[in-house]
Amino acid sequence: MRILLIILFHHLVLLYLPAFAQRPIYDKHIVHQQERMVYKGWDRDKFTPKKGFLGLNPAYWLTWAWHPDYPDKDRRPLGPSGMQTHRLALVLAMQQATRYYKLHTDTLARVARSEMVHYSALTSGADPLWLLYYRKELQGLLDGDTVPGEMKENIREYLTGTGIYQWYREERLSLKERLEAARNATMGRGSRILTYHRLLKEYRDLDAIWESAKRNAAHYLALTRHKERMQRRVATGTDFTAGRTDIEIADDVLAGSKL
Repeated sequence: MRILLIILFHHLVLLYLPAFAQRPIYDKHIVHQQERMVYKGWDRDKFTPKKGFLGLNPAYWLTWAWHPDYPDKDRRPLGPSGMQTHRLALVLAMQQATRYYKLHTDTLARVARSEMVHYSALTSGADPLWLLYYRKELQGLLDGDTVPGEMKENIREYLTGTGIYQWYREERLSLKERLEAARNATMGRGSRILTYHRLLKEYRDLDAIWESAKRNAAHYLALTRHKERMQRRVATGTDFTAGRTDIEIADDVLAGSKL
């Protein structure tokens, strides 16, 4: 029986100990400090423990003797001058600065994309001025390195013999290379258009020189042929005025002067 009572007593003790260990501990001083440091106002009446009668409370001196100015300074982290309030204000300031920097970088990105479109050679073929005007005017250079237009064989031989044909062909190749370089180079749209304009002017001047050279060559060859005919008549003793009227002779002379 004694053994049963001992066992029952031990069971009762074991049941009582967990219940006792889980009793809530309420310390108003700790609670006041927690509330004061988080959200409640700076209430001087809740700075406990108090001094007591004639300031003889030892708990007060053990608590506040090392911080005599503590109740006079609002040290709440969420107070108007608290550290957490400062951090929140700093976070807001940093967010505003971040938004400003993001706006600035977005603006730079848009400007960079716009400049890339203007400067990149990949978009030079889609330029409106090139599509509407310069491509058509400079098509002769883009077609190839052959000399455009048809001419008589004797004129071609004469221009080739004098070196004009080779000079004109080399100048066309040079203009074509410069045009391709302008289209494929990374430069501003304004500089590219000015380059097209200069090349177009040089191309027109070169074509004008070439056409003048062909006309002069044809005139020179015609005069040469007329001179050779006259020399043959003189050499054979043929009188080109025999049996001809004065009007026919005058017409022949005028025709020869127009060559």
